[in-house]
Amino acid sequence: MDESLDAINRNIINRLQYGFPISDHPFREAAESLNITEAELLERIRVMRESGILTRFGPLFNAEEMGGAFSLCAMKIPAAEFDTVAEKINALPQVAHNYQRDHAMNMWFVLATESFEEKLETIAEIEQQTGHRVYDMPKEKEYFVGLYLKV
Repeated sequence: MDESLDAINRNIINRLQYGFPISDHPFREAAESLNITEAELLERIRVMRESGILTRFGPLFNAEEMGGAFSLCAMKIPAAEFDTVAEKINALPQVAHNYQRDHAMNMWFVLATESFEEKLETIAEIEQQTGHRVYDMPKEKEYFVGLYLKV
């Protein structure tokens, strides 16, 4: 456990893993449930993000339900080109994550787009910019695993 987390930050992390209010003033509502002010909640989230305690704070959307497309993609990138290709891919707003793996297909990333057509266009753009094939692996079935980590 990270000792730099005080009781309020632990409470924020533990409580907000289970959901976030959908309302006109969601941060105010969340703060009230935590017995702090909206300004304090926003500041604490900002500090935890900047310090690396939280790496992400935001919604998870089901792209397909909104008419979009979502895929896991992989590429075979020579070691000498890996950083350059990663930089190009990571610059695209459609790329959510990018990981290096110890495998022939050593670059894996998540692609989320507003439409199926945009997904195809983005893959073509990546291939054109990098000179390497993108292996597109859209999900066939979705499984939900609720994982809540108490801190």
